[in-house]
Amino acid sequence: MAPVLAAGCSATDGNSAVAAAPAPIEITTSSAIERPVTRFISVSGTLTAEEEADVAAEVAGRVIATPVERGTRVAANADLVRIAATETAAQAQEAEANAAQIEARLAMAGGAAFDIERVPEVANARAAAGQARADFDRTQMLMERKLVSQSEFEQRKMQGDAAQRQYDVARNSAEQQYQSLLAARARVTIARKALADTAVRSPFAGVVAQRFVSIGDYVVRGTKVAVVMRTNPLRVELTVPEQYISAVAVGRPVTFAVDSYPGEMFTGRVRYVSPALSVDSRALIVEAMVPNETGALKPGFFVTARIEQVAGPMGVVVPAAAVRTNAGTARVFVVAGDHVEERIVTVGQSVGDLVEIPSGLKAGDIVATTKVTQLTDGVPVAARR
Repeated sequence: MAPVLAAGCSATDGNSAVAAAPAPIEITTSSAIERPVTRFISVSGTLTAEEEADVAAEVAGRVIATPVERGTRVAANADLVRIAATETAAQAQEAEANAAQIEARLAMAGGAAFDIERVPEVANARAAAGQARADFDRTQMLMERKLVSQSEFEQRKMQGDAAQRQYDVARNSAEQQYQSLLAARARVTIARKALADTAVRSPFAGVVAQRFVSIGDYVVRGTKVAVVMRTNPLRVELTVPEQYISAVAVGRPVTFAVDSYPGEMFTGRVRYVSPALSVDSRALIVEAMVPNETGALKPGFFVTARIEQVAGPMGVVVPAAAVRTNAGTARVFVVAGDHVEERIVTVGQSVGDLVEIPSGLKAGDIVATTKVTQLTDGVPVAARR
């Protein structure tokens, strides 16, 4: 009976060994390939308005209209607040009347240029001086012929000298009046500006962020009445660590995301690189401009961004699905015959659906791209491409 029992035991052990052999796991694979990798610097920052202006009143007066509210989109030179214009309009009218009066006195009505000889007083004095010179010339001729007395000759001479002095005085007076006209015209300009300033206007196209006055308020020169922001484009201010300074330059593309729009990426371009590091953070301030035609982005949004560097060297890439990360450790499974080998790798830049593997793989390695969560080192597999 003993040989029979021994044979029975051997058959049972063989069945256990067969049952313990695991079945191969069917997987899909892909080759690690080498290709140029565009590298990025990951940074963070904040969106700010492209322009922001605190708009203030230029003249004193009572507010009579507030045609905008917070959030109102305005064009350049659109009215934000209007101030009563009765007094400034009267001052402008008075200044214009004074200037017109002097222009008429100087024969400059209708926009004529200043010609001192056309001024009526000057023209009259010139005519009188000419007549006096002519009378003196005739008297002098008669005097030479002994046809007039010495006293008459001297009288004509004094009359000629007096007429010439009157002419010089008239010219001088006209010059002074012309200078008065220039001053009057300056007052007209000031008065007209004051009248125009009763409408407080937006300095550029944008959005009204705040309005600080209401109808009936009295404002003085310098009173802040509104804040206007230009929100298209926006600025994104980024902080770049010191070690990446050499890779940042004006014109580089920037892509970024904001928490308000998960999964959506926005693009911009570097416009400004600070000439010096921040003393506190030892970091560089970089500013990019971002189109915002739809107004979806708002000043103040926190952003996580990537600044594109110059084209980097070749890198080994695999499908992102091939990488499994546990507790911060990335690994892939390389097919070696009928089983897989676990490789600990480092992960670099993403390239679409691919990911760069700076270390742990070489070009040509075959990696598993499916069922990676089920794989362990040495497990048998049935691979297909």
